[in-house]
Amino acid sequence: MSQHTAERRGGTAWALAITSVAGFMAALDNLVVTTALPSIRKDLGGALHDLEWTVSAYTLTFAVLLMFGAALGDRFGRRRLFIGGIAVFTAASAAAAMAPGIDSLIAARAAQGVGAAVMMPLTLTLLTAAVPADRRGMAYGIWGAVNGLAVASGPLVGGSLTEHISWQWIFWLNVPLGLALLPLARLRLSESHGTGAPLDVPGTLLASGGLFGLVYGLVRGPVDGWTGPVVMTALSSGAALLAGFVLYSTRARNPMLPMRLFRSRAFAGINAASLMMFLGMFGSIFLLSQYMQGVLGYSPTEAGLRMLPWTGMPMLVAPVAGILSDRIGGRPVVAAGLFLQAAGLGQLALVATADASYAVQLPALVTSGVGMALFFAPASSLVMSSVRAREQGIASGANNALREVGGALGIAVMASIFSARGGYESGQAFVDGLRPALVTGSAVVALAGAAALLIPGRRGAARTATSEEPERLPEPAAT
Repeated sequence: MSQHTAERRGGTAWALAITSVAGFMAALDNLVVTTALPSIRKDLGGALHDLEWTVSAYTLTFAVLLMFGAALGDRFGRRRLFIGGIAVFTAASAAAAMAPGIDSLIAARAAQGVGAAVMMPLTLTLLTAAVPADRRGMAYGIWGAVNGLAVASGPLVGGSLTEHISWQWIFWLNVPLGLALLPLARLRLSESHGTGAPLDVPGTLLASGGLFGLVYGLVRGPVDGWTGPVVMTALSSGAALLAGFVLYSTRARNPMLPMRLFRSRAFAGINAASLMMFLGMFGSIFLLSQYMQGVLGYSPTEAGLRMLPWTGMPMLVAPVAGILSDRIGGRPVVAAGLFLQAAGLGQLALVATADASYAVQLPALVTSGVGMALFFAPASSLVMSSVRAREQGIASGANNALREVGGALGIAVMASIFSARGGYESGQAFVDGLRPALVTGSAVVALAGAAALLIPGRRGAARTATSEEPERLPEPAAT
């Protein structure tokens, strides 16, 4: 093997390590605060409404700025913006750890979301550029394993740090990681750009405003009531702005998110599946972590450890899923994973009682974990392969934005179902609300599996790409 080959492999390993750690930090902070809320309230004060914003402030800014972050990277340099996003996220993490009051903590969490929105969509784009095409499945598998573990293990990490050290360490954890990534990204990643087209300011404002209204309404719905004036205004204005964004993007010369991408069954199918997958998964983890602590009596650390057969499974299965997707295509692997996840959630709904033993829950947790692991890596590969190379940043931003919206929607919808059918008065009341919520989550993830089956197979995708290429790259007009 030549020295060039060895250097290329070394560059691939560095790119995988840097982008995986950055993605881990951004994904972890989605749910890392949830198990620390009682301690935060004790130290900083604030009503329950204020504490909820320590979670949703991050989710909101993350979701609404993802596509804009990807567009900035395509325009001004993906490595440059990636480094900038890491710097903002790291500084905001330190500010959150040192927050003197609840308002400053919420502001720091919002700033974290800004940094993550710039950093996260560029991880896949930079990784794709650094990895040879024949090895991307395995690379996506490792990246997906790390990110999947981060999303699902947030409550465990937050609970363990809060219980054994202090809640501030859920934010201090990001600081040394971010400081280490800054020089590594500068030295080990190559710069790249997207289309070079001017920034789509009208489209960015429409999309960001629409997503903000929609996510804000979903977050506030369980608190203020779905028919409250603030919630109704937020949801209706968000929907109107998103409709305006779609109409604008079909006519704009250089739109932030070209609507023609959704003509691809692969792009449309995997994005629909991703939104529904995160809806069911986020809502379930949100409720199950409370069930294990509030009903079964486990501490935050004990609850997180008992969920490891689910949350830790991506580390074992996702790399294998990446290899399988290289050999048989991503569609069957993604669909199988989604149907397994749906089956696991349905089984958890059946066995949940006020005194359920861990042995009864274990098979469902394992099934859910395998299903989640099979989804993450091939889904990333399908997103990146469904568009042209220069549009991968936009595709990654759109997919991540839809995942975040799906997560916010899942928590809001499943919490609303839980509140309508149960409550916190007793263990049985909690179970009465938990079961229909988990059934809903299972049904939504099963619909995601059906959406994945609509994605073309390898041959169909190749035929589609060939037939669409003249439209995507039109020949010059005859003179």
